[in-house]
Amino acid sequence: MSKLQLGFHGTFALKKEDIIKILSAASEEIGLNDSLENLMTRTGLGNKKVGPMKSWAIRAGLINDVNLTSEGQIVWKHDSRLEKLETDWFMHFYLSFGSYGIKPLPENHAEWGGWTYFIYSFLPKYKIFTLEELVESSLPFFEEERGNLLKNFRLLLRAYVEKKALCECGLIYEKEQKYWSKNPQLPNPYIIAFFLAKIWERDFNQLTSIFASDLTNKNTGILEVLAVDTEKFQEILNLLEGHGVIEQRRTVPPYQIVSRWNNSLELLEKITILK
Repeated sequence: MSKLQLGFHGTFALKKEDIIKILSAASEEIGLNDSLENLMTRTGLGNKKVGPMKSWAIRAGLINDVNLTSEGQIVWKHDSRLEKLETDWFMHFYLSFGSYGIKPLPENHAEWGGWTYFIYSFLPKYKIFTLEELVESSLPFFEEERGNLLKNFRLLLRAYVEKKALCECGLIYEKEQKYWSKNPQLPNPYIIAFFLAKIWERDFNQLTSIFASDLTNKNTGILEVLAVDTEKFQEILNLLEGHGVIEQRRTVPPYQIVSRWNNSLELLEKITILK
């Protein structure tokens, strides 16, 4: 059995107005390489909240231990208020990997903890569910007792349904004491292209072309993290081709996808081109 690995937040929910304070401090020359007392003064956060908010920002791909990541610098430059749809999706993408970063997903997603299990194993199967059903499904996979699972998965779900968190991506919404995952509000195609580029870099290294089926039939996670089926994903590929991000070769099977980007950061920089 695996560890849930959701204790990083110390029971503090994801709250973007607090993460902004952490990012602001991380963007300064000294970064977060400072005493707790000074960080409390610089961020306006209490001593028990500084650490959890920093952990949220790390998990969301925005900072490393002390500074903004390269991706975080771009997000901060274009959306310092963390209010854009693309930012919600960016944070969701990184959160889905738990604490492991963009590495090859394990066959058993629960090995990477509750967040990875939820996005890549549970959500594709349950489009309408209750918190209790999520907990019941996870019991065979995690060491934690039911009460701890209930508490932590509730905080995970709050990250997707609360306005001060990631609700704009529409991955999950709450209705009649149930959670629904249908027809998310997909973002600017360049942020999706960024996800594709990161996954491509991870799984296909220096290849410039791959079989289209390699993206959907293998454990890449691209369908799951976008919460789409193969038909919708093909529409996304067509959109990316229209923006010159990829080329599709579909004359005869097996169909191929050819990358047309230079690097993933270049794609992330382009998220302001389209609204």
